[in-house]
Amino acid sequence: MSIDATPVRLGRVGVWVGQWGMTAERAAGIERLGYGAIWIGGSPEADLSVPQTVLDATERISVATGIVNIWSADAATVADSYHRLEAGHPGRFLLGVGAGHPEATAEYTKPYEALVNYLDVLDERKVPTERRALAALGPKVLRLAADRAAGAHPYLVPPAYTATARDTLGNAPLLAVEHKVALGTDHAATLAVGRPAVDQPYLHLSNYRANLRRLGYTDADLDNGGTDALIDALVAQGDAATAAGKVTAHLDNGADHVCVHVLPDAGDPLPALAELAGALGLSR
Repeated sequence: MSIDATPVRLGRVGVWVGQWGMTAERAAGIERLGYGAIWIGGSPEADLSVPQTVLDATERISVATGIVNIWSADAATVADSYHRLEAGHPGRFLLGVGAGHPEATAEYTKPYEALVNYLDVLDERKVPTERRALAALGPKVLRLAADRAAGAHPYLVPPAYTATARDTLGNAPLLAVEHKVALGTDHAATLAVGRPAVDQPYLHLSNYRANLRRLGYTDADLDNGGTDALIDALVAQGDAATAAGKVTAHLDNGADHVCVHVLPDAGDPLPALAELAGALGLSR
């Protein structure tokens, strides 16, 4: 089996879309807009059938999982699926894996040890370190991402977090962060879109709350749907130029790549992504 360990080229800005909202047509549309990568969220299954669909529907754009859940996706099956995608679309797929959060599964015990064991299986099955990323928030898993993967994929983080994560990772590892976007110049309206996407479920999950507390937020900031200031930090709002400024703030703070997550999840992201692409100066 030929193993190509060349890092996947993500570009500076990509798009995060839950697997429930991903279609071949949307994937092709995102590629036409000039984004560098499509991140498929919502715990894709071990057969990686949704990433397969996206890769088949596009020509150049990179595809990543954000993330495969180690508790529900067998590592050996995931590794075999990775090699199938690599054979069909060389150099375009990044395998993002992670332990999720303790409220999601009864099997969530010793997550760090379980993640290490999962990576051991990927090693045995010849999935290159450079072709995988770890969901990471806290310093321990960030360091693991630097040691055992191309780098880290933090979710639900403000630009202030990115600077601290870069310090922990060091200069070389990949830092690819997710950031939510709700376009619109009516602040009350965009808060009404952003707040439920942050509150449910994330402000009720211990790992996300702990990470936000490390940044100085208190329970008063996190409870009751989150303060306006918290939502403003986690959801880029305003017109396309203003929202693009929040995206580039991550890049200024040390991110290599930002995947924008257009809200609401139930809508068609392409119109907002077209506006953002223009504001970000993406080439089509």
